[in-house]
Parts: sequence; C-alpha cells; structure tokens
Amino acid sequence: MVKGYNQKLKMLYLVRIFSEETDSQHGLTMADIISKLRFCGVNANRKTLYQDFEELRRFGFDIATKQAERNYFYFLESRQFALPEMKLLVDAVQSAKFITDRKSEELIRKLDTLVSKHQAKQLQREVIIAGRVKSINEDIYKNVDIIHEGICSDRQIRFRYYRWNIRKEMELRRNGDWYQVSPWALMWDDENYYMVGYDKLDGSVKHYRVDKMLLLSVTDEQREGGELLAEFDIPKYTKSLFGMFGGEEKNITLEADNSMVGVLIDRFGKDIFIMPVGKQHFRTTVNVSFSRQFLGWIISLGDKVRIISPDSVVEEMQMEIKRLQAQYM
Repeated sequence: MVKGYNQKLKMLYLVRIFSEETDSQHGLTMADIISKLRFCGVNANRKTLYQDFEELRRFGFDIATKQAERNYFYFLESRQFALPEMKLLVDAVQSAKFITDRKSEELIRKLDTLVSKHQAKQLQREVIIAGRVKSINEDIYKNVDIIHEGICSDRQIRFRYYRWNIRKEMELRRNGDWYQVSPWALMWDDENYYMVGYDKLDGSVKHYRVDKMLLLSVTDEQREGGELLAEFDIPKYTKSLFGMFGGEEKNITLEADNSMVGVLIDRFGKDIFIMPVGKQHFRTTVNVSFSRQFLGWIISLGDKVRIISPDSVVEEMQMEIKRLQAQYM
C-alpha cells in the first residue's frame, strides 16, 4: 500500500475523525473512515484500521461498534463530558453576567469542540445570548488571572474601581484614587463575580465586583489581614449579604408561616434552627449583614414573614415602612 503524505499523523487524524464526526447516535462505516483519512493525506485499509482501533481503546478511547442492516458503524461511545453536562456548562456561560456577550460566544464555540458536530447543533439551538444583561468589561478574564496571581504569590493588588452615573458613564470611585487590597478569594454570587479581600484603609473585609475593577496589577507588598481571614467563613458571609450589600452583622429572629420554611432554607441554608410556634408558624434566627436590601427582601415576602428581634431592627423596619408610605403619598 502506498503511504500518504501525512501517514505519520494517522492516529491523530483518527482521533479527530471520531471526536468530530461520531457519537453514540452517529457512526461511520469503515469505507467512510478510509475516505476521510484519504482526504487528510493518509492511506489505510481495513486490516490496519482494526489494529488502530484496538490501540485507541487501549489508550482510553471508547471506540464502539454497532450493526445496522449489513453495515457496521464505528463511533466514539463516551467522552469526558456527557451531553447533559455540556448543556449545563453552556447555560452557565450564557447566563453569567460577568462574562461579556463576545466572550460568551467564544467560550461556547470552544465548548462545542468537546462534542461531536451533531451534538454541537443541539447545544447551539439552546444558546440565546442576545438581550441578556451582560458585563461590558472585556478584561474580565485578565482581571481574574491577576487576582489569582496575587492570591498565589501572597501579594496585594492595585486597581481602580468604577460605578455608573446618570449619564451612563463610568465614574471612578474615591475620585479616581487607587485601591490597594489584599485578595483572599473569588466568589460567584447573584450572577456576578466578586473578589473578597482585606482593605487596610478601612481595616475590614470587603468584596468587589470583578467586572468593575480597572487597570489591575500585582504589587510587591505582602498580603495583609491573614489573621482576620483565617476564621472567615466565605459561604456564611455570602449568605448573610442581600444583593451583595454589606453592613453590620446582626442576629435577627424571624417569625414565619410554615409555608415559608423552604424560602428561608433556600436563602440561609438547611442548618438554620426551626422552632415551631403554634401549628401554623415557626421562628428562626439568622445572621445577616444588615442593610436596607434585607428589609426590602422581608417586605417582598408579604405577611408571611416578620421580624421579631432585635428591637433596633424592628424599629428600622418601622422607619422604612413610614419612609415608603411618605414616598408614595
């Protein structure tokens, strides 16, 4: 048999053909495979291909065979990611606010390469990105990389931080002064990416929206706040925030209708203590970073949940109700 000009790449082309062209629902006949290899500059015959398939199986590729009428079809049975898993990943990418539209499309195209071209069509049919509220900061990947570099090298990072003004313009906070923070963790909450770090200027732990950080760089100064962060429970911290607005931590007792137990467990976790009050209600105490956003969340639950204590928070709610009433008079 005359060798093709790419004969040494035979096994690599076989892997590509099986990965791109086949899956559990789509196979290729031996004639199909020989033809596709010939197009790649590789000559092959049935005898050598049987041996090649066996070598691929020994290496870990799940090359399977099925018969349909008189033909045998060969295909890649399983992959590192199953199709339902890929659909979950695509949905996560397209719904993440901190990833721009362009980056979402790029990532999904790369995810497509992990399945066959037939399965990729199923993924693309589910991709609806246009119109979603997404970040406009194209440096999001770079920002995340720099934050990780600061964490791994135990160094502080420096950046500028912005917000939007009524003219829809980026407006630098602190009058454009630099922020210098010790990064300790990244977290994803409320569909956004946040960095948790120690701000020496305020002597406290804070969180920052990664997509609102500009001109990041790693400094030569060692991170600070390690003692404070050593006992810092990030999942607990996340649960205590409402709309990612910080505030003074308070233990707040709530009384709620039994029908609301699922709502409170979803928000604060399954480990909250539930104390029955009569047949229709229960009480629980939750740790919250107290803010107006928390009060708004309680108001949104209607007459099913009310604040019992502490008195200072009850008074804050009464003032908030009066403020809202006056606002809409």
